[in-house]
Amino acid sequence: MLQIDPDRLWQSLMDLAQIGATAKGGVRRLTLSDEDRLGRDLFVRWCGEAGMTVEVDGIGNIFGRRAGTDGDALPVAMGSHLDSQPSGGKFDGAYGVMAGLEVVRTLNDAGLRTRAPIEVAAWTNEEGSRFVPTMMGSGVYAGVYTLDYALAQTDVAGISVREALHGTGYAGAAQPHALGAYFEAHIEQGPVLEQSQTTIGVVLGALGQRWFDVAITGQDAHAGPTPMETRKDALLAAARLVIEVNRIATTFPDYARGTVGFLQVKPNSRNVVPGEVRMTVDMRNAKDGTLSAMAAELERCAATVAADCRVDIKLEQVVYFPPSEFAPDLVASVRASAQAHGYSHRDIVSGAAHDAVYMARIAPTAMVFVPCEGGISHNEFENARPEDLAAGCNVLLHAVLARAG
Repeated sequence: MLQIDPDRLWQSLMDLAQIGATAKGGVRRLTLSDEDRLGRDLFVRWCGEAGMTVEVDGIGNIFGRRAGTDGDALPVAMGSHLDSQPSGGKFDGAYGVMAGLEVVRTLNDAGLRTRAPIEVAAWTNEEGSRFVPTMMGSGVYAGVYTLDYALAQTDVAGISVREALHGTGYAGAAQPHALGAYFEAHIEQGPVLEQSQTTIGVVLGALGQRWFDVAITGQDAHAGPTPMETRKDALLAAARLVIEVNRIATTFPDYARGTVGFLQVKPNSRNVVPGEVRMTVDMRNAKDGTLSAMAAELERCAATVAADCRVDIKLEQVVYFPPSEFAPDLVASVRASAQAHGYSHRDIVSGAAHDAVYMARIAPTAMVFVPCEGGISHNEFENARPEDLAAGCNVLLHAVLARAG
């Protein structure tokens, strides 16, 4: 059975990780920074050395293409992203791009031609750590955002995506094209595979997300003279709402998740009853109906807490991603590839959003997960075993071959 070169895959990841390397062993390659440009330059050079033609589109997405024998066949693409969090790891995103490149190199070594062309994509600004929104490049490609909207977004210094693209030399002219299929290999970014001692995660889809900004308004008051029964304590209301978010996430089915990740208390003084709290709520679920029910329960709880605590609570939904279900036939090919190699595997749902979420809207899509140490990601200590990365790439190779002919 055809196998990738595990040492070459690992070395590619380590070479890429030198660009933007941090003292703690991670990487800092913010979108369209000098480090991101150097990472892109290296990927483009490697694509050329592998005999691929390279195109760049208007939002800076890079596509390396290996020709197929059927000029009319839609390409089978693989990919992920090269940008990182401010203190990110060596494998998040980078693995998916390097795994795609390794698939092409392996086919070259074996002298195999596929019927359909094969592409490797590096999407722009998946992380959203410099420019918002996240998954910008794949979002523009899939028609979720217009190109003009994305180019107009600015970072905290007021630099626009348009300016940054031109500054790095990656403002291209290629137009989005139809894909026959899309595959993305990724570290799990969670602990399930490692804890279950499983090598391959067969990803069924990604959780839907609803994010809320919450504003709680009570009344500032002196902590001493103000009786408990007359207080309008915004922080007490926030605390109760945090507990309700946790209850909702632990009692609803379908991989429910609920998180309060941000709290801002005013006036934030030791002897003042807090009169205002700003907080966020992040809810996720594998089924859209259940996700909507969770949101409705949050609204009901907010109304109850507001009445009990004599405060005003306003919920504003700021993000909505419906759950993504990946193509059953491609998911089956990932499962079959893992079985053929004898790798332990299990079905899994992605709790995080990936470029594959947007690609699934316009092309049959599947993902391959491999374990990461301690489930840690978005962290400089992010780590993965070379043998697991190689296994995921082997599964990717044969799933792609099954589709590309």
